[in-house]
Amino acid sequence: MSEAVSFSLGRIVATPGALAALEDAGQLPIEFLQRHARGDWGELCDEDKRANAAALKTGARLMSSYTISGETRLWIITDAVIDEATGERQATTLLLPEEY
Repeated sequence: MSEAVSFSLGRIVATPGALAALEDAGQLPIEFLQRHARGDWGELCDEDKRANAAALKTGARLMSSYTISGETRLWIITDAVIDEATGERQATTLLLPEEY
C-alpha cells in the first residue's frame, strides 16, 4: 500500500494457537502487528485489499493474512469502528484461520 494509513488497533489479543505458531516460527507478534497497522495486508487477494481500503474510510473490519512458517497462515483482524465519534476500534486479534 503506497499511501499512509491510520487506524486504531484497540485492545490487542491473540489465540493460543496463534501464539504457539509464532513461537514455533521464532517470530514475534509485533512484527505482524506493525505490518498490519501500516496497511501491509500481507497475502490477501486484490478483492480483500480493496475491501480493506474501503474499510479505512467506512470503519468496517480490517484483515491481514501472513505466512509465518511453511504453510502456517496467521490472520490479524481489527474489529469495525465501535465509537463513530472517535473512530476507535475495540480490538485486534491474531489468530489462525482454523480458529476463526
